Amino acid sequence: MNHDAYDDNYIRSILNGVKSIAMVGASPVNVRPSYFAFKYLAQRGYDMIPVNPGHVGKTLMGKPFVASLADIGHPIDMIDIFRNSSHIMPVVEEALKLSPPPKVIWMQLGARDDAAAEKAEAAGLKVVMNRCPKIEYGRLSSEISWMGVNSRTLSSKRAPIPTQGMRLSLNRTSFGGGQTAASDRAAKNKTETT
Repeated sequence: MNHDAYDDNYIRSILNGVKSIAMVGASPVNVRPSYFAFKYLAQRGYDMIPVNPGHVGKTLMGKPFVASLADIGHPIDMIDIFRNSSHIMPVVEEALKLSPPPKVIWMQLGARDDAAAEKAEAAGLKVVMNRCPKIEYGRLSSEISWMGVNSRTLSSKRAPIPTQGMRLSLNRTSFGGGQTAASDRAAKNKTETT
């Protein structure tokens, strides 16, 4: 597997095929990237499990933190590793001890461990490195272009806002919609002044 460039169909098949995601390194601090990714994926219908021994006893979006993958107690489809590269191999080794093992090991942006990837792939797992499932989901579902990013079209018209329950190109339903209070206020102010 070439881990420097992934085919969109490979990423799409993972995001469409998994239902439960254990996020190792999740944080309840609402300015941390792991918090944003956790919340986004949970709002897209994934069963998210926060894994961080430093936050046991707390919850993230109503989900209780667990100290380790072994503490989850039921099968999980994907492990999203939000740790730096030096901590990846122990997470992969712990994942391979689970019964059944997960289908996917996903390493976040900036995280890469080729030896750990090789070990996981030898055990039959799919691996993604140096990517964010939140970003890939937004890109492949076209949610990003709904907000005017990467739409390849210059226009003064406001893009349509995705509605709750809208079917996305990843065959998943949006639970959170795409509107923001700021964009709604701007649109309202614009219509009131014209």
